[in-house]
Amino acid sequence: MRHLMLAAAATLACAAPALSENRIDLIRPDAPELAARGPHPVGVRAASFTDPDRIDVIATTATGTPPTAERTLQAEIWYPAADGTEPGTTYDTMLRDGVTPTTLSGSAARDAAPAEGSFPLVILSHGYPGNRYLMSHLAENLASKGYVVVAADHPDSTYDDMGAFASTLVNRAVDQRFLLDSMAGLEDEIGAITDADTAAVVGYSMGGYGAMIFGGAGLSQTAIDRTEPERFIPPQKLLSRLAAGSEDHAALVDPRVKAIVAIAPWGRQHEFWDADGLAGMTKPLLLVAGSDDDVSIYDAIRQIFDQTTAATRHLLTFDHANHNAAAPIPAPVEAWAFSESLGRAPFDHYADPVWDSVRMNNVLQHFTTAFLDQHLKGEDRGAFLDLVPDAEDGVWSVDDAGTPDATHSYWPGFPDRSAKGLMFETKNAGQ
Repeated sequence: MRHLMLAAAATLACAAPALSENRIDLIRPDAPELAARGPHPVGVRAASFTDPDRIDVIATTATGTPPTAERTLQAEIWYPAADGTEPGTTYDTMLRDGVTPTTLSGSAARDAAPAEGSFPLVILSHGYPGNRYLMSHLAENLASKGYVVVAADHPDSTYDDMGAFASTLVNRAVDQRFLLDSMAGLEDEIGAITDADTAAVVGYSMGGYGAMIFGGAGLSQTAIDRTEPERFIPPQKLLSRLAAGSEDHAALVDPRVKAIVAIAPWGRQHEFWDADGLAGMTKPLLLVAGSDDDVSIYDAIRQIFDQTTAATRHLLTFDHANHNAAAPIPAPVEAWAFSESLGRAPFDHYADPVWDSVRMNNVLQHFTTAFLDQHLKGEDRGAFLDLVPDAEDGVWSVDDAGTPDATHSYWPGFPDRSAKGLMFETKNAGQ
């Protein structure tokens, strides 16, 4: 027994430095094919974008003209870097409790010179609460494959800046549009390589709510007229600006956005959309969810999948996963400890009780790459998107040389025995 205890202690001692690095760029040996990093080194730099005249939802009262104020989004931009760029950077941030500092480690190089070329734009949008680093694993991964990726802290919706929920309801899709316009307006060397006319939005939870609205799914009249709960009701029916069929919503939806990825999108469970509003989504859509999501509610996400009838869409399901399926970075080591301010360990903000976070990150990287390559780059990724819906039904049948035979139906890109607990369903526009 003593030998076992010593061996365990030695293992933990060896693992501690790796854990303390809080790496966001891990690729498991059994990761699906398209999770692998791409050919480009990655650069990252900070940015700040200020909307000078946004309606101040929190300061708006029941009557009178809604006041406006500056709304500043602190952002990070990841991008393909010049050949020879040495990898490695850290990100100083904080945990879900809004107090505890943590440092993340990745493969990007801070302020590296950009690669030559023109690259599609991807906007990442965190949940409530969250911050711009919550999906940084995906940001670095996509940048290595030839995308410019921007993620911002959404005011009133971050770990240390949680304002009234109504502000997020009104502002999230508008923030996403503002980020698109801001990136399109860059006149520096990053702007020179950014193809903002070919863009996608990837949103998690409330970011997914915003992405659905920005993508064309206007809000229901129920959302506009509801009388409870109070936190869902912005003053002066400000949500009417996002209503299906309204001029304001039509002006928000942007033809530069070619595809939407909505991970655990919040809203359908509270009737923020109905079938008519969801039918306004015409852009290709990738939905990602855990089958046990008890926040956005899995059955409600399936309603989104069924009712976005004008779009070609996919639904990737992690069996038994909850609301944290795929999107968040692995829990930083500091998140394992009890937080006095939160009253619990922040671990559960990042992790899933059933699935390994790196595994989920890698699966998301694989499918997001296939989906965005198909719709933003025009590459044929159909083999990775036209799948036996239940991975358990896939048959692995190859010869000694590894060549699949006529009965082989295992998910392309997944090593044998690795596509477990996953569903991938597709419906074409009109279905």
